[in-house]
Amino acid sequence: MFDRDTWQEILATIQKHKLRTALTALGVFWGIFMLIFVLGMGKGLENSVLRDFGDRAKNVMYVWASRTTQPYKGLQPGRRPRLRLDDIVAIKQNIPEVEYIAPRLSMENIPVYYKDIGDRREIRGELQDMINIEALKLHKGRYINQLDIDESRKVAVLGKRTAEVLFGEEESIGKFVRIGGVEFRVVGIFGPTQVKPWTESDLEAVVIPLPTMYRTYGTGERVDYFVCSSAPNVKVSQIEPKVRALLKQRHKVAPDDPRGIGGFNLQEEFQSIKNVFNGIQAFLWFVGIGTLLAGIVGVSNIMLITVKERTKEIGIRKALGATPSSIVGMVLTESVLITSISGYLGLVVGTLIIGGANYIMVANNIEIDNFYNPQVNLSVGVGAILLLITAGLIAGLIPARQAARVNPVVALKDE
Repeated sequence: MFDRDTWQEILATIQKHKLRTALTALGVFWGIFMLIFVLGMGKGLENSVLRDFGDRAKNVMYVWASRTTQPYKGLQPGRRPRLRLDDIVAIKQNIPEVEYIAPRLSMENIPVYYKDIGDRREIRGELQDMINIEALKLHKGRYINQLDIDESRKVAVLGKRTAEVLFGEEESIGKFVRIGGVEFRVVGIFGPTQVKPWTESDLEAVVIPLPTMYRTYGTGERVDYFVCSSAPNVKVSQIEPKVRALLKQRHKVAPDDPRGIGGFNLQEEFQSIKNVFNGIQAFLWFVGIGTLLAGIVGVSNIMLITVKERTKEIGIRKALGATPSSIVGMVLTESVLITSISGYLGLVVGTLIIGGANYIMVANNIEIDNFYNPQVNLSVGVGAILLLITAGLIAGLIPARQAARVNPVVALKDE
């Protein structure tokens, strides 16, 4: 492979048939380029969908109450159980696999004022774990903490938009706002990590400690819904049946009733989307490799033509003592050279286009709902390079074996 004369002959052959070599190389270039391009674009589509999950924990479940469909223990169907704070305590005590559990109780259209400026807002009663689960971030100050819960403090965390309406450019932390006529001290400003139609409410909500809501507004120790996450190395799908069974037992819901205790498993939803995109990636690999195979066939055909044109030369080589392995090596080297150079150029161009598209989007702050951060993974690049080498060997294998079987006597008679 490293014989100087062999390389000189290969380069001379390529130079002699420039157009034929260029068209052959174009097929391989296009195959690798399309493989990289479609995989990069497919990754952009996947990133846009997974981005909608935000920074919230993926291994979580949402639980709420819904109307029962079956009678049970003398209770009629159609009733709606009412989740309470002691349900949260019972889950913590009886299901150790639960890491975080965050209940929420909401009151709608409550007047929130600072001095004479205000509007009606959603007031949320929460515990401190909510920010560990949901895709929320603090812009200033802090969130609800355990002391706020234990002491039922009158503190509030304002959504970013609410803070802007109430305070404008004025500092808000430490100031007092009136929520339903009761004064609360502002301790933080929060908002969603991504502003989406379904996260708009986070910008305008006001969060207060859940026990404070119970005591101040007389709501009773009820809960609208709660979110819980599983401990590390435990899937939430493993604890979901336990949580549902415990709540059904506590609220006298038939164990086989599909309703009564409703829920949504974000882990399963996230995994199902990942599975869909794994399938899409596999399909794109199939299409890209199919395109590359078309180029490889072109290389193989050209190498067959080259071997046919050089039959007499190969016969002379063998008559002078050239071994079959040296003949095979010469043909394979030429094949690998063509596929490697053209394929590498396709890899570079495809990567530059994907990277350039991402750079333009970031530099110009372009937001596309169904496309975000297209990229080519390192593993894809390494895989493409290995594919190039393999493709070159495969493309030259049949012509090389044919060249090795050339009979010197017959070759020297060839016209």
